Amino acid sequence: MEPITLILTALAAGATAAAKDTAGTAVKDAYEGLKTLIKNQFAGDPFAQGMVDAKPEEIQEIERFLKDKIIKAGVDKNDDVLKKAEEIREIMKKENPEGGSTGKYEVNVQGSRQFQVGDNNVQHNA
Repeated sequence: MEPITLILTALAAGATAAAKDTAGTAVKDAYEGLKTLIKNQFAGDPFAQGMVDAKPEEIQEIERFLKDKIIKAGVDKNDDVLKKAEEIREIMKKENPEGGSTGKYEVNVQGSRQFQVGDNNVQHNA
């Protein structure tokens, strides 16, 4: 999994899990740790820091902007962030062994000219 995908997936999974009453302390602690590490990388950018605190239902809407901010700040190259994101992924795998992945979608497409993943997509070809 690419580093940026790992980070975004971990944020989404952590936000979703932490919002549930049944979430364990391990996932909540790892999620808070990940958010803190990312926010530290966004020092001086309160807008980006605020995006890290997005609610689960907001993450899909801001994902593109957050992805750009993460890449520009080099967060996707930070070993501590990647380790914490992987920790969340492993915790989620243990809690949901049949699901395997922490994200809603995990897709690896190569050589495709057109491709869509997601809910409620519309494609218009000219």
